[in-house]
Amino acid sequence: MASLSTRRLCFWLPALLVLLLAATSPAQPPVNLTTEQLIFRLRSAIEGLQTMRCTMRAQERMQGKIIQARNLVKVNFRPLKVYIKKQDGIEVLWVTGQNDGQAWVHLGRFPYLTLSLNPQGTLMRRDQHHVALQAGFGPIAELLRPAGAGGESAFFRSLRYVGDTLLQGRPAHILRSDFPQFRYVSYTAGKNETPGTVAQRFGCGDYRIMERNNLAAEEKIAEGRVLQVPNAYGRRTTVCVDPNTFLPVLVHVVDEQGLYERFEFVDVLANQPIPAAEFTRTFSGYKF
Repeated sequence: MASLSTRRLCFWLPALLVLLLAATSPAQPPVNLTTEQLIFRLRSAIEGLQTMRCTMRAQERMQGKIIQARNLVKVNFRPLKVYIKKQDGIEVLWVTGQNDGQAWVHLGRFPYLTLSLNPQGTLMRRDQHHVALQAGFGPIAELLRPAGAGGESAFFRSLRYVGDTLLQGRPAHILRSDFPQFRYVSYTAGKNETPGTVAQRFGCGDYRIMERNNLAAEEKIAEGRVLQVPNAYGRRTTVCVDPNTFLPVLVHVVDEQGLYERFEFVDVLANQPIPAAEFTRTFSGYKF
């Protein structure tokens, strides 16, 4: 006959197994989540960020070639402070109100110099679609803004919550835009236009404007010049969203040529204090 302790163990074992499974199972996504609710929560989560650490894996098409990168990113959003360490050893530090608005950039290799560069300029835009000041989810926040030219508005309306998936071994909501009318359209530049101001009108990002029209990032466009501009961000744009934090874990964009860009955010730590020292040139381990 089983002992009293054995019988007690047999009684409690199923309950313990249920508790263990509940603790180790991934969080279930909310039921009946609408597209509008998902966009609102995604936008609110991005706007509510105070600090963020992550590793960002990037694939970006530059001049017909896919450039891959793996960057360590730290951001304090108010006031904005950005630190980026790239896989090739380059380090970038930008802090509001310091260095006359320039970024400190350590080359990470001989001649081991630290330069002061315009974060919006051509030199800092080499091999990347977006500027360092957009580190984190800046490009995604812009994509989620419904205001703009007609093409952007149509693109925004095409966003749909299409279900859930597993990503990095965890559940994620899928927000997707299928926009088959994606194309380049003619646009006549007005006064004091730059690639950035045109990109804001069309919600398309400025890199393809620069690439298609042979423009520099900081270039002032001659008034009346006719440009070829994308009418939206992509033909298919997919954003995978963490169901617990409602922050993006993946952004995948396809245009008429195929893959345009893909960003995967790994080991995201949001709204956990980052010591001010980590945004200084003298922080231990930095090479500035």
